[in-house]
Amino acid sequence: MKFITSLLISTLWLAAPQWGNDFSKAQNEANQAHKYILLNFCGSDWCGPCIKLKKDIFESADFEQYASQHLVLVRADFPRLKKNQLEAKLTFHNESLADKYNSQGKFPLTVLVDAHGKVVKEWEGYPASMSTQSLINDIDAVINSKQ
Repeated sequence: MKFITSLLISTLWLAAPQWGNDFSKAQNEANQAHKYILLNFCGSDWCGPCIKLKKDIFESADFEQYASQHLVLVRADFPRLKKNQLEAKLTFHNESLADKYNSQGKFPLTVLVDAHGKVVKEWEGYPASMSTQSLINDIDAVINSKQ
């Protein structure tokens, strides 16, 4: 019984899309799989709306199912606590992404990008009106309009 439970949990874990941090790799994957990139700028240890957005929307089963079929996920994190600091190379990479896609330093900022790096839609903050379904509908509308 324990084996079956472990197998089921690991299968579900593997099926969920993973948030990466390598934008170049995401572009290659998006290009090959004909997907869009969802780039999320967050402050994982200090930004309340970022933490809530991740928990409520990005970790929901509905979003994970949708994302696995349509999106390549990239998170650019900007933690403040010393214990959560990223290695220098990743910090530099995230800062470069922010220079290009989040020059005003908004948190959270979620950006839908095509495989060539062109911004097609962005969502600022975590408004009360946003739900998992409304985000999925917004993304679908953009994707369908580009086909």
